[in-house]
Amino acid sequence: MKVIEEQPEKLVLEITGETHTICNILRKRLMDQDDIHAAAYDITHPLIGQPEFEVHSPNPRDSISRAATDVKQEAADFKEALINGFEE
Repeated sequence: MKVIEEQPEKLVLEITGETHTICNILRKRLMDQDDIHAAAYDITHPLIGQPEFEVHSPNPRDSISRAATDVKQEAADFKEALINGFEE
């Protein structure tokens, strides 16, 4: 990741090597937080563009960290459910 712009209540990141998959779930988890004013991303070119992710909140770094933790936990829960489903 590369910080493009940082202000007290705004953070813009370039998320190298990622696609809509991780950006969309991260955006959704950010929007689930009560203190988020806005969260969005854009990929300017579908083949070679890198996602630019923008977050507006009282503490954007903390907000992204919490959202990433939520996504990680959801992925772990899904993996466990999948493994358990195959064992049955």
